[in-house]
Parts: sequence; C-alpha cells; structure tokens
Amino acid sequence: MKYFTGICLLFILIAACKKEPDPRFSITKDRVGLLEKSATIEELDRIFTEDSIVRPTSLPNNQGASGIIEVFEKGGKQLLSITPSEDSIPGITNIRIHDARFTTGEGISVSSTFGEIREKLTVKKVITSLNNVVVLIRESDIYFTISKDELPAELRFNNSDIDLVQIPDNAKIKYMMVGWN
Repeated sequence: MKYFTGICLLFILIAACKKEPDPRFSITKDRVGLLEKSATIEELDRIFTEDSIVRPTSLPNNQGASGIIEVFEKGGKQLLSITPSEDSIPGITNIRIHDARFTTGEGISVSSTFGEIREKLTVKKVITSLNNVVVLIRESDIYFTISKDELPAELRFNNSDIDLVQIPDNAKIKYMMVGWN
C-alpha cells in the first residue's frame, strides 16, 4: 500500500511541475504577450511597465502616430517592433517579434524553421517578393518572412512564384509578424 501511495504522490508531483507557458511571451489570436489586439498606442507605457519603449523622435509629443515603436527589456534585449495605425485613436497594425521566447500555442517562434511551421500550422498562401517569401497562416494573424537566401540557388534569382513545396524544411525565419489591421 505504501508503494502505491508513493507512486501516486510521484505522479501528482510530476503533474504539478508541468510548466505552463509564460503569459508575457504567449501568442494567441488576440494577444502578443501582454499586448492585446484592442490596445491603443497610448496604453503601451502601462502595458510594458517593466520594459523600455523607444518611440520615433520626429513626432510631436512622442505620440507615435506613425513610425515604428521599439520595445526592449530593461537589460537591452529587443522584444517587439510595433507599427501603429494612423487612425484618430492610434491602434496597432503590425508587430514584429524579435525575441524567441514569444511562442504560439503550437510552440512556433522566430527561431523555428519552415519545416516546423509547415508541420504545426496550416499554410494559407505563399507570396513571392524580390528578396523574400512571405508565408501566410490560415485562420491566424501571424505570418512569416523567409529570405530567398534560404532557398535553393535556382529559386533565389527567379521572380516567378515559389510554391510551398519548394521551400526547404530547414529554411530559417527572417521575420515573424502579427498583422492586426
């Protein structure tokens, strides 16, 4: 009986030790860390009280109505780049994720490879540009940019459309973005 009780306690301890994702770095449908989709630019100081915010200096009153706003940890590590909307009450249109601690529920981060993205998420569309390939995800505001330098040589200098199967699984992510427009 003592043996059975010991095993039960061990399983309870293991279950209790299961690490929950840190909400400060979790990406969901309507959130990137502590930043909600409905947040305004004026709320950034309240949201990122533990971090440093760098606003464009060319704007009057540092309102941040245009230009990219950078968010850094107090130690200097860059977390996010935020592009405000140009509405009368500026919201957020795009977020570039710099820190690999920001992850989706599937475990995808800026340090993931294209193979991991293809395995865990459903790709909606691949858009080819001059130097990059943009990968849009179905039913998500997340999208990824992959440099053409990550592609086979015959595709790097070709301006034709690139198909999903032509992107190598080991291709690294150049940018991980969330678009809220």
